[in-house]
Order: sequence, then C-alpha cells, then structure tokens
Amino acid sequence: MTHPFEIEQETTLPASPEEVWEAIATGPGIDSWFMGRNEVESREGGAAAMETGGHRQEATVTAYEPGKRFATRTATAEDGRFMAFEYLIEGRAVGSTVLRVVHSGLLGDDWQDEYDALRRGWPFHLHTLREYLAHFPGRRGAPVFAMALSGGQPPQQVRAALARGLSLPSPVVAGDVAHAQPAGLPPVDGEVTWSDEEHIEVRAADGLYTFHHSPGVVLMFHHLFGPHTGGAEAAWQQWLTGLLA
Repeated sequence: MTHPFEIEQETTLPASPEEVWEAIATGPGIDSWFMGRNEVESREGGAAAMETGGHRQEATVTAYEPGKRFATRTATAEDGRFMAFEYLIEGRAVGSTVLRVVHSGLLGDDWQDEYDALRRGWPFHLHTLREYLAHFPGRRGAPVFAMALSGGQPPQQVRAALARGLSLPSPVVAGDVAHAQPAGLPPVDGEVTWSDEEHIEVRAADGLYTFHHSPGVVLMFHHLFGPHTGGAEAAWQQWLTGLLA
C-alpha cells in the first residue's frame, strides 16, 4: 500500500536568486551539491534525470520560471509510487536568497523508514548547497560517487572506520581537521562542516567531500572543483572498499 508524504524545508542562502537558480535548475549546478550526475532540459515539459551508480531516475519538468520556481515529477510506478520536487526562490536584501523546497509523493510499504531517511537528509543537502554557493560560487563541480557494503558491521564500527580513514577523532564534530589520501590522488586536507549520526561533510580547497552511512551501506557523493578529477571516482571507490574490508 502506498502512503502520501510531504517534506518542506526553507533556508537562507548567501547568493543571488540567479545564482541559486543555476544551482537548482541546471544539470551542472545540481551536480555541484546534490547527488549523482544530472540532466535538465530548460523548459516546462522538458526531461530531467539523475544517474547514480548506474541507476537512472527520469522525471519531467513541471514548472520552469527562471529565478522563481522549478519543479520536477517522476512517472507513476505500477504500484503508484512517485517523487515530486518543487523549489521556490525569493530574493532578499544584501545578496541573499530564501529557498523553499517541497519534496512530496507516494512511498511504498516501508514508507516510514524511507520517509524518515528523506526527512533527515534534506537539512544535510541544503547545508551542502550553502557550502557550494558560499565557497565555490560560479564554479561547476565534477560529481564523484562511490558505494561499498558494510558487510554486517555495526553502525558504530562503520562510523569509526570512516573517522580513521579521514584522520578524525571520535566523536567527529564540525570544525575538526580531516586528512585523507586515496591512492593516485593529491592529499585531501579540509574542515568538517557537518557531522551527524549518518553524514560527514568535509570542505577542502578543491571540493566538498560527503560521506553517508546507513545500515549495510556507505555512500560517497563528492563535488570536486579542482584540476585532479580524472580517476577520482576509481580512487575513492578503492579507498572506501579498502576501509570497510
């Protein structure tokens, strides 16, 4: 049985409405802070898509008002499930913008767990958007994705492994200094800007490095703005797989 849901979030961003629009309504902009590799056809009725780890989710642009409103909706699955996203932009004084996000749709039988995960994830994603607009304005990030199964390890053990791999103390808190060096890449030195029970985010000079862990799996969605992006996905996949071995 499907279950309707709606999540609404609002945040003030250190950017103009035009900069926020580029970040939330274009493929390269979304690549720079959200998840996966994204495509957006710039018109109402156009196609949108997100590809993550070989899985492609397609949607239709249902609203396209530059600088004001952008919305998409996936097709309705056989069991009735769908996802809809709406972004509403309102400019404020002194170069800031209020962004309101409404994520709605129908979830499946395990809707409560999925809803809780979505609800917890949005504050983190909007924080990443704020970091992008504040520290990498006008730049386009190369998305890097990696995933590894945790093999039944307890969540605390997985968290501890991530902390060790990033040279972080335990518990991890915002402001900690991180260091990692995947094979074949320059070292990553940065500051933890977000830490909760499921996420760690590190901002370095060349990018935003995000780590997501939930029962059974660890995901990485990085956004790289420096010159060293070739081979980064393979290197981070090797780093993560070795960390959880």
